Amino acid sequence: MLKIKNSYNVIGVMSGTSLDGVDLCFSNFSYENKDWKFIIGYTETVPYEKSWITKLTNAPNLSESELDEIDLEFTSYLSKIILDFIQKNQISNIDFISSHGHTIFHEPQKQITYQIGNRVELNRLTNLPVVCDFRVQDIQLGGQGAPLVPIGDLLLFSDYSHCLNLGGFSNITVKSNNIIIAYDICPVNIVLNKYSRLLGYDFDMEGQISKSGNINKNLLKFLNEISYYNFTYPKSLGLEWVENKIFPLIDSFNITVEDILRTFVEHIAIQISNNLRGNNLKILISGGGIKNKFLINRIKDLSEHNLEIISENITDFKEALIFGFLGVLRVRNENNCLKSVTGANIDHSSGVIFQ
Repeated sequence: MLKIKNSYNVIGVMSGTSLDGVDLCFSNFSYENKDWKFIIGYTETVPYEKSWITKLTNAPNLSESELDEIDLEFTSYLSKIILDFIQKNQISNIDFISSHGHTIFHEPQKQITYQIGNRVELNRLTNLPVVCDFRVQDIQLGGQGAPLVPIGDLLLFSDYSHCLNLGGFSNITVKSNNIIIAYDICPVNIVLNKYSRLLGYDFDMEGQISKSGNINKNLLKFLNEISYYNFTYPKSLGLEWVENKIFPLIDSFNITVEDILRTFVEHIAIQISNNLRGNNLKILISGGGIKNKFLINRIKDLSEHNLEIISENITDFKEALIFGFLGVLRVRNENNCLKSVTGANIDHSSGVIFQ
């Protein structure tokens, strides 16, 4: 087993559902006076080549043998990205890699979750210890397998009452009197990016496209009436849900892409503001969605709260940072999945270690 100590140098690796690319974050985590501290060293987002966007988008439709093949191919691709990152920044003294992989299936109600890139080959190809596959055990213990970031929100960002992340999906962590709850709110970039691509853009830069559109009140009404929003936590969302519930609904309206984006931005802002109740909230916001200034302004307008964006390195790489931290907790056999968050039977230390 990897040695238990009070300081770790870790490369956290994250690939999100919005297909922006692979985030890498080399950080040091240290345990001092019963508190965890972190220092971010090097960071990088490696955008997906068009061929990989196509492969990952089509992966849920593949047969079992084809999935196994793309899993191996993605693991090899990931190892090359990690080795290039190490070489480019001349990083040494790495304790391990901690990787989320890329989610292909996530249907917790069917006890299914599958992330590619979580194979022993990642350890062999990089010649470094690897901690990965964080979701499976939680599903086996009756949990949602998500969200996993809240333990990092609790221990690394203890100054904030709320941590809001805008990635493929928006998720929130709420802390009160040492009790923590967290859940997915609604889709964000997984929808916005899909429709932006119809106009030839990978994403809606600063929300300029959505800003130019008009709200379709009927579509907005139907979106806001989706039953998921009335469920109590723990709850989480996946690509399958978006493909079954969101895309067919949007596509049933014969409206322009600009109007689709404008309406969906409003939907996101409404759902997030509905989940920011209370006074004097200290809210940390992170994730790729913060680059959509129009979306951020709509959330601020509707919620009437100040959203604090700290250093760009943290906001852009917070998930990769926290997946590095999940690996640290796993190596120490300390809880990194909380039953109050995922709905599992017990708090537990999740993840597979290859070394």
